[in-house]
Amino acid sequence: MSIDSLRRSATATVSGLPQGFWWLWLSTLVNRTGAFVLTFLSLYLTVELGHSAWFAGLVVALHGLGGIAGSPLGGTLTDRWGRRPTMVTMHLAAAACAAALAVVTSAWAIATVVLLMGVAMQAVRPSINATIADMVPAHDVRRAYALNYWALNLGFAIASIGGGAAIFLGYRTLFVVDAVATALCALIVFLRLPETRPEAKLDTRGEPVVEDKVSMLTVLRDAPFRTLVLLNLFVCLVFTAPWIGLPLTMADQGLSPSAYGAVIAVNGIVIVGFQLLVNKLTDKRSPVVLLSLSSLLFAVGTGATALAGSPVAFAATVVVWTIGEMIHVPTNAAATALLAPEHARGRYQGVMGMSWAVAGFVAPIGAGAIVGGPGPNVLWAVTFAIGCLAAVGYSLRLRKALADDTAGGGDERVGASEIPEAAGIPETVGIPETVGIPEAAGIPEAAAETPETAVAAPGGTDAPAAGKSAVSA
Repeated sequence: MSIDSLRRSATATVSGLPQGFWWLWLSTLVNRTGAFVLTFLSLYLTVELGHSAWFAGLVVALHGLGGIAGSPLGGTLTDRWGRRPTMVTMHLAAAACAAALAVVTSAWAIATVVLLMGVAMQAVRPSINATIADMVPAHDVRRAYALNYWALNLGFAIASIGGGAAIFLGYRTLFVVDAVATALCALIVFLRLPETRPEAKLDTRGEPVVEDKVSMLTVLRDAPFRTLVLLNLFVCLVFTAPWIGLPLTMADQGLSPSAYGAVIAVNGIVIVGFQLLVNKLTDKRSPVVLLSLSSLLFAVGTGATALAGSPVAFAATVVVWTIGEMIHVPTNAAATALLAPEHARGRYQGVMGMSWAVAGFVAPIGAGAIVGGPGPNVLWAVTFAIGCLAAVGYSLRLRKALADDTAGGGDERVGASEIPEAAGIPETVGIPETVGIPEAAGIPEAAAETPETAVAAPGGTDAPAAGKSAVSA
């Protein structure tokens, strides 16, 4: 493939989305570029403050526990309060927590701050995902989620490298930088992202149509969506297991921590280097096929870990399940948007986000217990079985519910009409020509072109922390 064809392919992947999406994309990149807390928290607690490894693991688990509460909270606020105010408030809350970690030193204070940070960080995810579904045409939603996930991982890679290089400044300095980056993210949202929450629909007489009230219990009673959430929980458990089980497995074979560092770095390298290509290859494919395929890739990649005996072999297994990750995360977010009623997108995304948070809390504990008990081979056999079970579940239970009628194109939105009318955004609201996304975000001019049906105004992962936790998605 020639360089010109690669450039055309990349341009096609990033073009045609509303300018508002690129402001949200930029805010995600800025936020994740400064995400140092979770990456270096365990080292800070053990090396700097002298706490035990057990306490460090407990604190990281508390972050996941906070996410379990934060996801439904954020989903409810997204629908009731609005996307933009929820994002700004929760980003600022997360920034305050990061800044507090640079000051507090007592064990109880640190545990409390990390718990609250987990709430805030996960509470912002439903509003981000709902905003993307609000503003992006239905046939481009999966691509938009993939691009936003790419920004998340690109920022994570930059944070990991930059944090390692700047660690001589001190852990507290890194936490302050994290706070500043998160506050800057909130500022971008506040200045450039209009509210996209759809207004109440009107009947033929111009009277507001009374929408069915949707609570979290109502969401859980939605049988197809409940199945999607359960299957995603299975996949999340498989996805999270290597972040705990892989270093223990490699250590059990006498390999050094530096070997694990090189192997797990393959995950970020593959995502940053190939997410756009994977998105291009999977575009317009059936959601059920993609979710089943990604589950099988998770199953094979993690299951094959039991057969690996060298760093190269371990790296090969990481490549396999990383491809599954690149397919699964945006497809699952788009499937959630497809099933969610327009006025309840936040709650649906919140419940889905909770499955990531539950996995982020349960999987590390379960993986550690299995490796320390029956042994690592049992862990990889279990993840293989769960991944295969999820693949079968997607194929048998969700084929009809996720029939993608919009995959072929058109200007339909996921359960919504065009944003200016649906969200009450004046058509005059827009980005001045002198302040364009290409210059602000370094995105090629073609990437900022907006179709006539897209939002002219600026506007709006789930996935992986404990190194890249399932909560940060």
